[in-house]
Amino acid sequence: MILIVDDNQAILASLRLMFEREGFSVKTAEGQKEALAFVRVHEPELIMLDMNFSRATSGEEGLHLLRQVKIFCPQTPVVLMTAWANVPLAVEGMKAGAVDFITKPWNNYALVERIKTLISLPKQGTGGFDRSLIVGNSARLRSMLETVERVAATDATVLITGENGTGKELVAQTIHMNSPRRNRPFVKVNLGGVPNALFESEMFGHKKGAFTGATSDRKGRFATADSGTIFLDEIGELDPVSQVKMLRVLQEKTFEPLGSSSPVKVDLRVVSATNADLSRMVREGTFREDLFYRLNLITIHLPALRERPEDIPQLVEHFASGRADFTADAIELMQTLRWSGNIRELKNTVERAIIVSENRRIDANKLRKAIGPVVTATEDGFEREREEILCALAAANGKIARAAAILNISRPTLYRRIEKLNIKL
Repeated sequence: MILIVDDNQAILASLRLMFEREGFSVKTAEGQKEALAFVRVHEPELIMLDMNFSRATSGEEGLHLLRQVKIFCPQTPVVLMTAWANVPLAVEGMKAGAVDFITKPWNNYALVERIKTLISLPKQGTGGFDRSLIVGNSARLRSMLETVERVAATDATVLITGENGTGKELVAQTIHMNSPRRNRPFVKVNLGGVPNALFESEMFGHKKGAFTGATSDRKGRFATADSGTIFLDEIGELDPVSQVKMLRVLQEKTFEPLGSSSPVKVDLRVVSATNADLSRMVREGTFREDLFYRLNLITIHLPALRERPEDIPQLVEHFASGRADFTADAIELMQTLRWSGNIRELKNTVERAIIVSENRRIDANKLRKAIGPVVTATEDGFEREREEILCALAAANGKIARAAAILNISRPTLYRRIEKLNIKL
């Protein structure tokens, strides 16, 4: 049974008719008192709850009702109904226990399919969460994974934040592999590596003859991700024009390939990631506020490696894969390092130490030889970062694109670091 709570009788009637046609049993409630009276006695399979009752425009009444409903039906999934202007309010609702939210007006077909999926999902706490890609068991990591587990079962857009090398892509993959879309495509796009002039062709595709060199039709990334998940890495690198185009796709789930006037509709989930401070960029006017709210319905922040040193022994064992034995003093030394490159830098260090070591046993002295001058977590890590960039530039003969590839970062990111560290090209 689905319980629908809304003080708009027209919405109640239309939703009841739509879901009853799909074979669901439906109960409607026009307000808080009627809804609570029902959940005290019955436990519906799913609850659809409006966040804004006409008597209270702040949304607090909807949040209050949500918290009360979860007391009586803690395992029942709750879907919030809200207007676009109240997306930040819906975020608060997700934190309070809702599993998803829909904005008015909605697409009836997509709504029915979403509700069918939610009702068929196992209830929270039944196990089955796959975290195999994530190594570590620190309190910070477990707290982050609790959010991942909760969000994965929904279709909510997710923004993953954190420094470079913290594993944002792995978290995005974990969200996808624990979602109802797990058997559908997972498409990764590094937006920092997509030139502005090629953004539309790369993301939306093009028709034959759309521009010089377009000798055949090409499917874009959004079309490839249809029915699955698209991971937009380095979302903060988008230029203002591309931001407008991205916003339209996220709002309307439609786009037009280059050279075509026919819109293409897609059903996909969006997970994005950035190491930039998007809220600061919004204040500075370099990132659209409406796009920011579309992307960060749920924000998951990944801690830096120096903030969870207790995970380093497990990570080292994982990267070593039985090829070497790192002694206790070597592990202790690694737990004091700053790791400005985070897990990616740790992995490279482990690999380098194994390669240069004469035998399986790697102690602190051998590790020091492998990594060079030690920079501890209490020291300034800028000098190490400067050395890494200078080495990459030297290896790339000064070519920025090649140096960025060596460092596994985008060209705009490398340019920002060069400017920050006052490196003369």
